[in-house]
Amino acid sequence: MSGQHSELFKSKVLGHPSGLFVLFFTEMWERFSYYGMRALLVMFLTASLTDSGWGWPREHAFALFGTYTALVYISTMLGGYFADKVWGYRKAVVVGAVLMTLGHGAMALETPWSIYLGLTLLVFGSGFFKPNMTSIISHMYINHQEKKDGAYTIFYMGVNAGAFLGILLCGYLGEKVGWSIGFGLAGVFMLFGMIQFVLSQNIFGDIGLKPDKIHDLESASAGSGAEVIDAPIKNEITAEDGSEGKDSLPFPMWQKILIALMTTAGLVWILNDPASKIYDFNVLNFNFLGMSGPNFTILLALVLFLFLLIYRLTQYGAVTRSKMLAVWFFAFLTIFFWAIFEQAPGSLTVFARDYTDRDLSGGAAMAFKIINTLMTIIPLGIITWVLGLLFRQTFKKYAMANLVLGLSFVIIWGVAIWMLVVEFQKPTAEVPASWFGVLNSLFIIAMAPLFSKWWESKYNPSANMKFGIGLTLLGIGMACVAFGAGGIAPGAETAAVSMIWLILVYFFHTMGELCISPVGLSYVSKLVPGKMIAFMFGIWYIAVAIGMKSAGKFSEYSETVAKEEGISYFFWILTIVPIALGVLSVLLTPVIKKLMHGVK
Repeated sequence: MSGQHSELFKSKVLGHPSGLFVLFFTEMWERFSYYGMRALLVMFLTASLTDSGWGWPREHAFALFGTYTALVYISTMLGGYFADKVWGYRKAVVVGAVLMTLGHGAMALETPWSIYLGLTLLVFGSGFFKPNMTSIISHMYINHQEKKDGAYTIFYMGVNAGAFLGILLCGYLGEKVGWSIGFGLAGVFMLFGMIQFVLSQNIFGDIGLKPDKIHDLESASAGSGAEVIDAPIKNEITAEDGSEGKDSLPFPMWQKILIALMTTAGLVWILNDPASKIYDFNVLNFNFLGMSGPNFTILLALVLFLFLLIYRLTQYGAVTRSKMLAVWFFAFLTIFFWAIFEQAPGSLTVFARDYTDRDLSGGAAMAFKIINTLMTIIPLGIITWVLGLLFRQTFKKYAMANLVLGLSFVIIWGVAIWMLVVEFQKPTAEVPASWFGVLNSLFIIAMAPLFSKWWESKYNPSANMKFGIGLTLLGIGMACVAFGAGGIAPGAETAAVSMIWLILVYFFHTMGELCISPVGLSYVSKLVPGKMIAFMFGIWYIAVAIGMKSAGKFSEYSETVAKEEGISYFFWILTIVPIALGVLSVLLTPVIKKLMHGVK
């Protein structure tokens, strides 16, 4: 195995194995397709029938979107299990890519059955694909630990480049040309990514071919428009209180039954929520102990979940128990962070479409066209240069894979140039509502190196401080849009608020994301004994899924508040909550620091 890993490093691009860049472009096109579709979904569902949309009430669209994003994160546990136990990482990636390609193709048909089929395929496809790409990287660098930080940085640039281009181009085509074109373009590039991965996968040797008996301890954080990949995770935890035997507790049958019950109850509630609102199809149409069926079901799942966690907590050694309490605290904060941050594709996208002045003329229109051109051409040019470097190293051995990848770039350049030419021919400019979503990726790429330097300096904040800063920045971002929306009357359907407020939202939210997103799973790995990693990663992803579904619920709530109190009131609520939690995180620093037992 050692010799095989040395072989991987014989063919290099920018000092890293060529195989890393195969993963780079595969992940880039997958993120292109995922975020390109995501940018369009709520707008398509709520667009009027005359605009070729479905004319849904916003509450219905938010309910479906929240369920979709929650299931995407829950499905990663299924995908990780199949990769570890059945298929291996590479087959899981291919299966996931095939399912997502079919899913995007189904959505392009725009019929009710095809949209739901497409979303279902995308959920399972993402679950098989998402957790296993970084697992392949982990194994590639198993004997080159010193190069892992750089590898993950490069991979993360692929993630953000894909998200950036997907939102920019799929969003433009969906809004300006046709929804099916936007959905379809996402599927085309998912197909390209899958084909080039399959044709060049021999570059990885035996990595990922067989299921691993040991769970990989590296993962990626995800869920935002511009994901941040965790630094390499090393678990060096031992039970300092001499209770190693208590740190790996098997799940007896009664606990497995509880897990099955809570999982079933949670999934039924998640699926029933949009179905009962959109089609009045309520499988939980009953009352029990004075509670409605939906409320009873989700409360049951929550109670069983907390009971199991607390019971197992009492069975661990004192040090492990303390560290797990710290993990739970960070997971609790994570739920609220994603619930508010993920307003981007929900209430903030609707705000951009219906309440923001996006019509520019004169000098402002020309300035936007120039900025948009530079934002499009420069990243594409840099990525194409990287593509050329990969061609030099791999074209002889993997010619067909390179030709497929090259064709994908010819098409993407063609679409980008066509978009820019069309817009320059217009005397004015209308900024697409989806365009604001690209700012997150743009700011991430620009600011991530600065935050990385901060974390490596002597001024590196504690975990509590990072969460506190991140949540506070999240609140400040919401304060910007709340202030800008102050003049919108309750019940107003349209308004013309300046774009600057949305730009500020994404600026502050991106800085908040950089404080929190790379931190979570890293601290799980540091605080939890190795034999419990898989279990706690599962708990963490459940917390993220809860946050995603809560984001949809918050967006639904925005409609009620907007009618009664005004949309600004809703955003002020989302300002106060994260800032209060940020202050709480900072105040609890001494307590959490003690629970962490020296882990930094």
